[in-house]
Amino acid sequence: MSSGAVLPVRADAQSRPVRADAQRNRARILAAAEEVFADGGPRASTEEVARRAGVAIGTVFRHFPTKTDLLRALMKQLLEQVTADAAALLAHGDTATALFEFFAQLVRRTAANRTVVSLLGAEGLDVPIAGPVTSLTDAVRELLARGQRAGAIRADVRLDEVMALLESLCQGALQRGWDEDLRERTLGIVFAGLRTPVSSRS
Repeated sequence: MSSGAVLPVRADAQSRPVRADAQRNRARILAAAEEVFADGGPRASTEEVARRAGVAIGTVFRHFPTKTDLLRALMKQLLEQVTADAAALLAHGDTATALFEFFAQLVRRTAANRTVVSLLGAEGLDVPIAGPVTSLTDAVRELLARGQRAGAIRADVRLDEVMALLESLCQGALQRGWDEDLRERTLGIVFAGLRTPVSSRS
């Protein structure tokens, strides 16, 4: 009876490292893929993803049987990342600057995934920006309210205006291929319009 009790423990102990290794490999593949597609554009290869991740090409295909599967996983990861960004800013961000930081993070992450969106489009899979941005409405509402209470954001700025700006900036970064300099200058103009004028601050 005692040997029968030991066997399940051994089986579980042996399976845990496999699952942990698989999770680590998947994370490494996605991190490498994000870099490869950002650097290499549409001609980026799955082989290069495997090389940068330090895994065999077969390992990539076990996790993502097709390139489209990998691209979809990257888009899912993007949404998870921006959701985590919002949560972190709500938990620890400076109330006066958190909304501006979220703007910058969202536009930067979206621009970095421009190739992914383009490749999915070439596969006939549309990736609308409005849906993912809209899913962040509650977080943006709170970041906006905190910024207004802190006196950093104009009191007459409305949530729907902020959401429209976010969607427009992401669309521009995706479709127009804005470089970093243009993104920063555009964000600067948007932020200047949202901020409370210095003369009006208490």
